[in-house]
Amino acid sequence: MASRTIDKCDGSKDAGSVLLDHPFKLWSKIIDTVRCGGKRPKKKSESKNKYNLQQPGSDKLSDLLKQPECWENEEEVRMKEETLEELKRVAKKLQQQSSSEVVLEGAREVRRLAKEDYQARTTLALLGVIPPLVALLDAEDPTSHSQIAALYALLNLAIANDANKAAIVRAGALHKMLKLIQSPNGSSNQAVAEAVVANYLGLSALDSNKPIIGSSGSIQFLVKTLKDFDETSNQAKQDSLRALYNLSISPSNVFPMLETDLIPFVLSKLGDMDTSERILSILSNVVAIAEGRKAISNVPDAFPTLIDVLNWTDSPGCQEKASYILMVMAHKSYGDRQVMIEAGLVSALLELTLLGSTLAQKRASRILECLRVDKGKQVSGNRGGGLGATLSAPLCGPSSSAMNPGNQLNESDNDEMISQERKAVKQLIQQSLQNNMKRMVKRANLPHDFVPSDHFKTLASSSTSKRTTGKKVFFGNFDGHKMCDIERKMGENDLEGQNKHLEDTDINLKRYCEGISDMATSE
Repeated sequence: MASRTIDKCDGSKDAGSVLLDHPFKLWSKIIDTVRCGGKRPKKKSESKNKYNLQQPGSDKLSDLLKQPECWENEEEVRMKEETLEELKRVAKKLQQQSSSEVVLEGAREVRRLAKEDYQARTTLALLGVIPPLVALLDAEDPTSHSQIAALYALLNLAIANDANKAAIVRAGALHKMLKLIQSPNGSSNQAVAEAVVANYLGLSALDSNKPIIGSSGSIQFLVKTLKDFDETSNQAKQDSLRALYNLSISPSNVFPMLETDLIPFVLSKLGDMDTSERILSILSNVVAIAEGRKAISNVPDAFPTLIDVLNWTDSPGCQEKASYILMVMAHKSYGDRQVMIEAGLVSALLELTLLGSTLAQKRASRILECLRVDKGKQVSGNRGGGLGATLSAPLCGPSSSAMNPGNQLNESDNDEMISQERKAVKQLIQQSLQNNMKRMVKRANLPHDFVPSDHFKTLASSSTSKRTTGKKVFFGNFDGHKMCDIERKMGENDLEGQNKHLEDTDINLKRYCEGISDMATSE
């Protein structure tokens, strides 16, 4: 190792000049200089002294330390010193308990300095400004100016600083904020309420704060704020929803939410595009707990409302979250599956598997698979019951159809219902094929006046008349990613080959939809 070091240092004419040419940092230069030594000729007395302890390269090290380019600019150093002195003066103002005006001025300056400067937030916290600001929340100020200044100062200190978030909670700010809201002055001051909501939003972003905030009674305040604020307080409404979403990530906070009327309220507000996606995010966390799923299913028209979201083609995020909620509830409860089917879930899922996003298609396919397995068990049970009834019936006598003439009418009604379902499926397939054809035209850079051939126009009608025989039809026969395989080929100019792929997809779609019709027939 020593020989390598010597070679590295002696391999050039001037090791010191080589080091100065490289744009390394100061300490790397110092380390290399100390290790290799400078190019300073040794004196004879030094070479003869075997036990000379003087470190080589000391002159070169001093030269490096004297380089002006290695140190910060004097102007920058002066500005940093002035900034630090200003922060110290602000911290001292907050310590002046004898003068409320000075303390209020200090709180306002903390708010200003910590608004956009991350380093100032860290330095102010190290100077101890958080405890005086938390204590300022208890100040007796009829105008609430001191409380508002302290709240926004704490809010800015917590921006993008997890250490300050934890320190604010440890200082007891949560209970003081609740006490401030519950006081006569705070409850009537909307500015104070908005500042408290904003603080809860910032503090709830830290995972360690979530259970503490949930157990402090803040959830009831946030729900009340969400319900009481009118349209003029849109920012407070958004902050409340986002804070509730942050808190719902922790499973322990779901139970306090269920004690309020949050679930019925947010379900009734689905449809407002400004808040719908955030509401669905909260419900996605609530369904992870059995009590949360029960609370959702107990709300009247909950499933029709969620199923209606699946048709929001202009909001794929809402479709994905609604399909997730329905998927979890369908897998956990047989009763919920029956209510979903009665609310028209199957047709909405079928459309989603064709026109939805990739994630929504996967979740819709999972729900359909769950319904298919459930329907298969029901059909097998009905067949077993029918066989027992046949064996126990008398060998001679009137048939069941003769004893109950109304069965023929029921069969005709079933046939009519199946016919309507097939018409709806046919229309859905045609819509899907037309959408894919438009994408093909766009991807192939064809002229806008391009007219599809008659062969393509007859694909839907001809394929829907084909029936599969000799094998059992399952939902699994349809590959939901077939459309993606077709779209990869849209840049090709061979339209005949693309039409062949569309025809194969149309047949698979027909088989997939016939599985639904066969299930309806088995009933």
